[in-house]
Amino acid sequence: MYSPKNIIDLVAENVIKTKNPFGMPKTIINNWWKTSAVGREGDALLYTGLMYQFGPYIETATRFMEKYEDTYWADYVRYGQYVPNYLMGVGLALLTPAKAKKRFNAILQNIAKILMKSNVDFFYKPELDEYSGALLYDLGDQDGFVRHANLVAAKLRQNGVHKLITVDPHTTYTLKVLFPKYTGEYFEVKTYFELIHLKSGNGSGQVTLHDPCFYGRYLELSDVPAKVLSNMNIECLTVRNTGQYTHCCGGPVESISPKLSGEIAARRLEELKATGSPVVTMCPICLGNLQRAGADVEDLSSVIARQAM
Repeated sequence: MYSPKNIIDLVAENVIKTKNPFGMPKTIINNWWKTSAVGREGDALLYTGLMYQFGPYIETATRFMEKYEDTYWADYVRYGQYVPNYLMGVGLALLTPAKAKKRFNAILQNIAKILMKSNVDFFYKPELDEYSGALLYDLGDQDGFVRHANLVAAKLRQNGVHKLITVDPHTTYTLKVLFPKYTGEYFEVKTYFELIHLKSGNGSGQVTLHDPCFYGRYLELSDVPAKVLSNMNIECLTVRNTGQYTHCCGGPVESISPKLSGEIAARRLEELKATGSPVVTMCPICLGNLQRAGADVEDLSSVIARQAM
């Protein structure tokens, strides 16, 4: 296990300098929209929180952290906050395969296509799309989280944004529950799958849904993706731990102990594999962790796009 303090200090310093936990310029990681037809004007802002964009870089960082966990070199993480951010960002970007970046970008492009197909009035402005600060809160840096959340909320307010369409559970929970509590700013927050009403007779078969913790336990949205897939003639099989009792993928400890995270993901995967059907989730962290545990996992948006487009 890595020192929690070292990890928290590194993440906090990166967020202060670059507004994201990896210390990477947003121009490097947020490019999915450049090949999308989504417009810049509309009723609700599509807000990714950059979580899917982080996906490929999380995979790379986790692979290296797992290699050096509990070794002599693990303690050197403490010096990461003194490395110039541009060096850290460029280095991580160069180590991350282009194929992985393309895979996660495709998920966001699919979500935009699904919303357009559903005639949802939305827009996207990359300059307004910032990391929510969720990891700061998860790691216990409440002061750092509040400072960052206030900056994000102020930017949205100053640009007249009131409605947000989110794409992942961490950003959804942070904006919908934590922002009102800690910043006093209230936004109308909906996940993209709450807004789509697509039907298709082309679908068939069965899938197993993995409920991310925030959707299952705290936001109680587990039934919505199943209904969306049902409208496409796809049956969602029941697993033992679901909804408010869903089993964690191991994501919350990934930054401190990739090995422990992997063990938790492996246990969850055994539950999911028991149905014998393909596994589907709707969270970039769950997607990465379950894939690392050996699952052939697909994002919900990919399934919907394949049936609806």
